[in-house]
Amino acid sequence: MTSLRTRRLSGVVAVAAMAAAGLAMTGGSSTAAANGPTMDIQLLSFNDFHGNLETPSGSSGRIVTGHKTVTDPKTGALVAQDVTTDAGGVEYLATHLKEARKGHPYSLTVAAGDLIGASPLLSAAFHDEPTIEAMNSLGLDASAVGNHEFDEGYKELQRMADGGCLDDGTGANNQDSCPGGKTFTGANFDYLAANVVYSGTDKTILPPYTIKNIKGAKIGFIGMTLQDTPTIVTAAGVAGLQFKNEVATANALVPVLRAQGVNAIVVLIHQGGTPNQQTWYENGTPYTVNPTYDYTCAQGGSLAADSPIIPIAKGLDPAIDMIVSGHTHQPYVCDIKDPAGQPRMVTSASSFGRLFTDTELTYDRRTQDIVRTSVDSANMIVTRDVAKDADQTALIDRYKTLVTPIASKVIGHVTTDVTRTGNAGGESQLGDLIADAQLADPSVVTGGRKPDIAFMNPGGIRTDLTYSSSKYGEAPGDITFEEAFNVQPFNNYLVSLDLTGAQVKQLLTEQWSGKNAGTAKKILQVNKGFNYTYSGTTLGTVTVNGQPLVDGQTYRIVTNNFLQGGGDNFPTMAQGTNVYYGGLDIDAFASYLSASSPYTPGALTRITATP
Repeated sequence: MTSLRTRRLSGVVAVAAMAAAGLAMTGGSSTAAANGPTMDIQLLSFNDFHGNLETPSGSSGRIVTGHKTVTDPKTGALVAQDVTTDAGGVEYLATHLKEARKGHPYSLTVAAGDLIGASPLLSAAFHDEPTIEAMNSLGLDASAVGNHEFDEGYKELQRMADGGCLDDGTGANNQDSCPGGKTFTGANFDYLAANVVYSGTDKTILPPYTIKNIKGAKIGFIGMTLQDTPTIVTAAGVAGLQFKNEVATANALVPVLRAQGVNAIVVLIHQGGTPNQQTWYENGTPYTVNPTYDYTCAQGGSLAADSPIIPIAKGLDPAIDMIVSGHTHQPYVCDIKDPAGQPRMVTSASSFGRLFTDTELTYDRRTQDIVRTSVDSANMIVTRDVAKDADQTALIDRYKTLVTPIASKVIGHVTTDVTRTGNAGGESQLGDLIADAQLADPSVVTGGRKPDIAFMNPGGIRTDLTYSSSKYGEAPGDITFEEAFNVQPFNNYLVSLDLTGAQVKQLLTEQWSGKNAGTAKKILQVNKGFNYTYSGTTLGTVTVNGQPLVDGQTYRIVTNNFLQGGGDNFPTMAQGTNVYYGGLDIDAFASYLSASSPYTPGALTRITATP
């Protein structure tokens, strides 16, 4: 780690001003001697794995390692371009972790949540049981829960921790728990949820902390998800639960741990920060670029001042020695001063298993605590130039065989790529297709009432449909169930409900107001026949099948249960009446693709942004 430590120390002067502000400083280390007999301990960490057992593809499988200039073919000007390295895949992650542990007899591996949920089909088709098994195999010791751990509800999360099988029809509904009669034993690691309790009680749904004892060195790990989890998950999945403040929760556990002789404390939290853009120079010319994986904060980078992790880190008890964070899918290793003004490391390792953080620290046996100035962290790339871990390969091969009948089924055909790329108004081809599929789904029709309007949240559209892809030997343009699933991997239910015209208008304004104010607009995707305009943050005309939306008239809406519960900060949706649950969104999508095959995207004319 000498070269890494030297590189971090070189960033101290560059970020001195930020250090004074206590926002984001170098992830440096110190060689100061401990006060008594000591032992060196290694902590390996990662976050936001999201069931990416196989090597993730596209931008999800690359990490920014540098920059270069290229000539813009349109303007002839030099522009900056990211230099990336392919990274990720649990076979490689497991190997890198094993290599990192060599020479470190005292090593722990932890994670900051979202190990599962929004997963590729290889894991999701089996309710993410394969990912839990993969985490067991690579030696994970503890993990916080994240918001996506609640995608299938908290009881399913408890099954992930404790084991057991679901009676799900043995693949009949494109999911198969405990396939082939295999028993699912659950997590061998500690799944932690300190700030998630049953409403009206102080009882957590999973253990709030765990204590690891390494040759007498006790380290306590407190695990938490972000308090705002209910706003970004399906309401039904967290009904009856309360999500408590992160700072208050962790601080209350400090005396609990100390009473058990634990002074060394690490927080694993599924909340994070966003690095500021990097200014990169070539031949004296500055370019604003995406930061490299190791730029923030070791090489002069900093976290954005509005990063949610900053006030949390500043509020956590000084007795807490380190924070492993996640959720924002960003890479950073930063020092955010604790309330006593002492250095405290805050780390995050991007997402999808592309990075892991290697932390080395000194434990003082006399104080039974971590020597804060010894904490030395660096993000490491999970490159693909190492041998694959044999156990992980065997696990992947087994589930690839089991998933093939589900994944390879051709369900439709497209004549060209159908993408998530939005026009000036935020409308996309794939958003149009999904909204039309929702409107056409018969499972949401109740009492003969068909929906009038469909709404789809753009964040739930995870990848494009591509014409040329062919994983199972299908013809160009053929769309398999796996490809369709990867577009909508959450297994949300479709829900129909009533809203008045006035409520629909209020819903549309929530795309840029309320808690969504000041953020990138969350433009809801809509069906053919529903049109609206807006200018800045002002809603314009709204029509249904060519007729003006009437404030006092009731309209039947279809959406997914995430939005229906007020997710993505659309509270008006939760005010809907006559709520009726239909089938899964992926089933509606697959059925519509089959019925509309071959599908050609139309012009983007449903949502119009005006000057």
